[in-house]
Amino acid sequence: MKVCIVAEGCYPYVVGGVSSWINSMIKAFPDIEFVMLSIVANRSYRGKFVYELPENVSEVYELYLEDYDWVEQKKNKKLHLHQTEYEALRSLLLNRNVEWDTLFTLFEKKKFSLNALLMGEDFLNAVRECYQLRYPQVVFSDFLWTMRSIYLPLFLTLKMELPKADLYHCVATGYAGVIGSMAKKRYGCGLMVSEHGIYTREREEELIRAKWVGGIYKNIWIEQFKKMSLLAYRYADQVTCLYKHAMELQIELGCPAEKIKITPNGIDAKRFVRCLEEDRKEDDTVNVGAVLRIAPIKDVKTMIRAFAYAKKEVPKLALWIMGPSDEEKEYAKECFELVDLLGVEDVIFTGRVDVTEYLGKMDMTILTSISEGQPLTILESFAAKKPVIATDVGNCRGLIYGEDDSFGEAGIITHIMNVEEIAAAMVDLARHREKRIGMGENGYRRLKSRYLVEDMKETYRQIYRQFEDAGKEKEKKGDA
Repeated sequence: MKVCIVAEGCYPYVVGGVSSWINSMIKAFPDIEFVMLSIVANRSYRGKFVYELPENVSEVYELYLEDYDWVEQKKNKKLHLHQTEYEALRSLLLNRNVEWDTLFTLFEKKKFSLNALLMGEDFLNAVRECYQLRYPQVVFSDFLWTMRSIYLPLFLTLKMELPKADLYHCVATGYAGVIGSMAKKRYGCGLMVSEHGIYTREREEELIRAKWVGGIYKNIWIEQFKKMSLLAYRYADQVTCLYKHAMELQIELGCPAEKIKITPNGIDAKRFVRCLEEDRKEDDTVNVGAVLRIAPIKDVKTMIRAFAYAKKEVPKLALWIMGPSDEEKEYAKECFELVDLLGVEDVIFTGRVDVTEYLGKMDMTILTSISEGQPLTILESFAAKKPVIATDVGNCRGLIYGEDDSFGEAGIITHIMNVEEIAAAMVDLARHREKRIGMGENGYRRLKSRYLVEDMKETYRQIYRQFEDAGKEKEKKGDA
């Protein structure tokens, strides 16, 4: 079987989280040929992999959502859409029962430049109708150019040449889901969508906070992501998520409940055996570990501020921030400057490291993210028997306090961006060694009960086998 994994903004360019999951999935099935289709912002990412690709990855395709060459097509002929094609374009812009099948056929069969489409009369007319119906209060020229910028990434996606595979496995909805849906329509292949976070909700949260877009355009962008997700849910044969509340959100966003299967993350606990052998003495410095990439979504600034407060109460505290700082360089620089500004000591930025060499030395770990799915870093902390302080996002509460089990609390949950709460949690665990140890044991037991990589592999082995069997049955019917 040949599986095409479609991912946006992560593997193989970014470490951690979803990227780690993809890498482990590919390695888990050495007998399956994988093709990687990676969606990135622009050509500056081309070939800049931070992972050594497993041997069973045969090809990597790249899609650039901010590609530049669409405006360089000056010599292209004018584009004239047929009535059915225009109606499909109109349905897309008006977000009324989008005729995706017609759009897929249009972009596959009809040879045209995106310049001819975006600068053409048909797109202009469809935008003008959308403007007159819904947004006559804004300046039309601004509206037109904004709509071009909103639809360019989608049109680049629709024009992409797709590798042929037996199964498209999309690790999100959004543009990845569009590609998977398009491939299913084109090749008749299977389609699975695995959401680690709920893509639509994550984009909505980002857009609400964003300063680069305002007014009505926030809503237009949000609606854009909603209709792409609805498309993926509609076309998918199987949709997976990590925990119960995520499933409820998927249903709320339009995914049929019967398509959804909860598949928790899993890690290789054996990797962390060395961490269990570390002897932590009562009079040692109390080490707080943060395994993350330094990025705004991880809210490292709040973590640093909270640590500064906590250290005033417990001077023997040390904060270890373990992860890359080169992905969001400006934000990382601001974090370094914040440490200097606050004059706080014992904040160590390690850069990218093997966490198994460090977790054993930690007394607790911390995660202050403003958005998460089911963080692998929490599971890794559990494998090392370390309690976790985490913000109340994604499945952090379920991991730390438990879902339908009696193992007990494995850390402390705080509110997002609440410096005082986070600081108080660090002080509490720093002052109560036996409490830390007990919580670490609770987390370890919870991990062993349902979050091991062996369990995750078996779940996906069964799912892949079902797709493979369905493909064989389809071939038999075709031969008959």
